[in-house]
Amino acid sequence: MQNSQISSDSLPQHIAIIMDGNGRWAKEQGKPRVFGHKNGVTAVRKTINAAVRLNIKAVTLFAFSSENWQRPEEEVGLLMELFISVLSTEVKKLHKNNLRLRVIGDKTRFSSRLQKKIQDAEQLTANNTGMVINIAANYGGKWDILQATKQLAQKAVDGELTVDEISEEMMTQHLTMSDIPEVDLLIRTSGECRISNFMLWQLAYAEMYFTPIYWPEFNEDSLADAVSWFVNRERRFGCTGEQVKALMNNQ
Repeated sequence: MQNSQISSDSLPQHIAIIMDGNGRWAKEQGKPRVFGHKNGVTAVRKTINAAVRLNIKAVTLFAFSSENWQRPEEEVGLLMELFISVLSTEVKKLHKNNLRLRVIGDKTRFSSRLQKKIQDAEQLTANNTGMVINIAANYGGKWDILQATKQLAQKAVDGELTVDEISEEMMTQHLTMSDIPEVDLLIRTSGECRISNFMLWQLAYAEMYFTPIYWPEFNEDSLADAVSWFVNRERRFGCTGEQVKALMNNQ
C-alpha cells in the first residue's frame, strides 16, 4: 500500500487523551512527582504538533479531574502553579499558529488568578480557525452530564420545553464541546485500562487505545502508532505507523 492511499478522511477528527503516569515515571527516575508533571508538558507540545500535522480537528487533554483534588495538597498546589505557568508561556505560541484553546470543566474552584489566565487565553485564541485544544481541568464526565441535565430541567420548569421534547441531540447540545465532533479515538497512557469518569457521553462510540508508555515519554511516534491502530480498527486500510508518520511529514 502506498502512503498516498492514506487520506485525511480515514483519520480521527477528535482525539481525547488521558495523560497518565507522570508520577510513576518520575518515581522511576528517583524524582518528585512534580518532575513528571513538568516533563508531561513537553509531551503535550509534541502531541499537539503531531496532531496539527495530521490535520486533526480537535484534541482534548485530561489535565486534572474532579477527583484529583484528593491528591496531597502540596502536589495540587504545584499543579495549579504549573497550569498558570504553561498558560502564560504557551498561549502566544498557540495563537501564532492559529490554534484555539479552551478549558472545559468546573472552573469556579480555581483561584481568581488562574481563572483570569484561563479567560485571557480563551479570549486571545477565540477567533482562531485551526485545531481546537480542549484542556479538561476540574472536569468529570458525570459533572458534564449533570450540568447539561440541570440546564434542560430548568428550561422545562420555565416552560421553554416539555419533558417529551428532551432528546439525545438536545442533551448533546448542552454538554461541553457540543460544537465539535464527538471523540473518535481515546488514548490512555501508563497501562491503565479505564476511562476514569472522562467524557462519558462523548466516548460512546470511541475506539479506545491503551498504551503502557508513561505520559512524559509519549511523543510524535507514539501518536502515529495510536492513529495507525485507529485507522486499522476503523477503516481497515491496513496502514502502518510509518505510513502515518510519512503523512504527518508531508503536511
